[in-house]
Amino acid sequence: MKVSRRAITIIFGILALSFALGTILLFTPKGQRQSQGRALLWVNGKPLYELDLARLQQQDPLFGLAPEGTLKPLIDTHFLERVILFEALSQDASRVRVSSAEVKAEVDRIRKQFGLTDNRAYDRFLQQIGFTDSLLRREIRRQLQIQKRIDQIRKKVKLTDEEARFFFELHKAQYAPEDKVLARQIVVEDKALAEKILKELEGGASFIDLAKKYSKVGAEEGGALGAQPGSTEPGPVTRVVFPEAVANAVFKLTGGGLTPVIEAGGRYYIVQVEKFLPGGEAKYAEVADRVKKDALQIKQQGAVEKYMEEVRKRAQVKFAEDLPYDYKNPVVAKVNGTEIKLEEVSQVVFGNPQVPGLIRQGLGELVVQFFYPTTLNQLITNELFYQAAMESGQPFIGPKAQIASDAQLWKTKDITVSDAEVKAYYEKNKARFKIPAKAVVALAEFEDEAKAKSFREGVKAGKDPAKLAKDLGGKFTPAKEVEEGKLPPILAKVVFGDAPKEKTAAGELSDVLKVGDKNYQVVLVKSLTPARQRTFEEVKAEARALALAEKRAKAAQAWLEELKKKAKLENRLDKVLAELAPKKKPETAPKNETAPAKNEKTTEPAPKGQ
Repeated sequence: MKVSRRAITIIFGILALSFALGTILLFTPKGQRQSQGRALLWVNGKPLYELDLARLQQQDPLFGLAPEGTLKPLIDTHFLERVILFEALSQDASRVRVSSAEVKAEVDRIRKQFGLTDNRAYDRFLQQIGFTDSLLRREIRRQLQIQKRIDQIRKKVKLTDEEARFFFELHKAQYAPEDKVLARQIVVEDKALAEKILKELEGGASFIDLAKKYSKVGAEEGGALGAQPGSTEPGPVTRVVFPEAVANAVFKLTGGGLTPVIEAGGRYYIVQVEKFLPGGEAKYAEVADRVKKDALQIKQQGAVEKYMEEVRKRAQVKFAEDLPYDYKNPVVAKVNGTEIKLEEVSQVVFGNPQVPGLIRQGLGELVVQFFYPTTLNQLITNELFYQAAMESGQPFIGPKAQIASDAQLWKTKDITVSDAEVKAYYEKNKARFKIPAKAVVALAEFEDEAKAKSFREGVKAGKDPAKLAKDLGGKFTPAKEVEEGKLPPILAKVVFGDAPKEKTAAGELSDVLKVGDKNYQVVLVKSLTPARQRTFEEVKAEARALALAEKRAKAAQAWLEELKKKAKLENRLDKVLAELAPKKKPETAPKNETAPAKNEKTTEPAPKGQ
């Protein structure tokens, strides 16, 4: 069974949650521990009891969703597989030494976290969660043993120079020297002033002179960034010197130029890029230490994944015949003989943060019918790429998903794009390079149309909109910047479209809009910045990167189709899900007919490697 990196995190959190969060409700009124109950499953001969599983189940958020239908065996199996793997790991790590001092330090951390400063509070805490001090310390010891065993696996991993260089070739872009710019900026605290300055700059005014006159930052240097002391000449700077929104705009000006007014942190920025300095291509010798560190971590993750898979594969698991959980983990696909089991799909599906919300909304069937087939197709794709990587003879490293991704980088690494292809990509995708229109908008809402009209007339007469809306019993939303494409259609038509507006001293005023039952709105547009199409020269570097990514993605897809044609594939997910779906109840038999006897429930023990 394959184990995802996310599963590793989940597994190590199961028992930590069970005793650290203090939310277990399995205790008697007097706080005494209940009996362990009957054994429900055995891992390598060691029994796990009703109380063990009930405790862990209560910490599983998926059970809190009260799964029904097909979801129940999927969630039951997902839960049991994590429990089995944790127990198998614990057994494997049982000989790892953990000192009493290490356990005590963890107990002290928990006591501090929950404010259990005195022994009486600590005893009450233990009673509430159904633990004794010795049981708590035992579980902590198991956690620490597993972590130490994982650390042992990681420390044994060695990285070869060949692996490091190959990793670098595949991920060269992330080690490229940062792009830099020679630039000046003007920073002010008033948007109207910033807009005024921008118009003067666009009219040919001196950036240095306006920076010295208005800028709150670097005025003495004429707004020059990276300038040496006493100099007004800019020096090379990276993205880090700008707020993120400003940096995004600045580093798109690869041909130089002027940014629009950009708000960040309550201030307004205008930046003039005098020269764009591309970072160029990384050289291995210059970044070898970073590469080796990153590659070693990736290889260690792969070693941990392999170790966990082997521990689970070796585990001998037997279930009680009256197991109250519905365990089903059949093979759902084969890729050239390599099996993919149902639980491998569940790991990914239930790891998706959208899924619990969908189940909570009663859309569990959507999860089963959409997420499971989509996820399995991706797992099949990853397996094909992984197998191709292993057959290539190249020194791939890391977890299987990483290798599958890197295999695509390797196959497409020599693909390039010409200037003509970049230009064609720009022309085809101009909307991607458009700076959307923005507006500063205030909104007044009323339950009564007459009051909305009174508000509108009052604003036209020069009254303060916020005070007027309050006096009329309405709701007023102060002016804020909104972007084209992010407003409801009716408001978008007023703000950015051709809906009529009337100029007033406070801004452009819309007609009264009926938006819903007893909801009348008046929009006040204080300012509007029209959309701007960025030129090809401005975005040439960005367009090149996107065009290259698109071309490589198409090549990877073509390679995938070739692999599929050659592969022996089997996908029986539909059949498995159909078998898991609840069976329709048979019609009631006539009174003169004998109803068939109810089948006795049996649970087949998991075979070796199950």
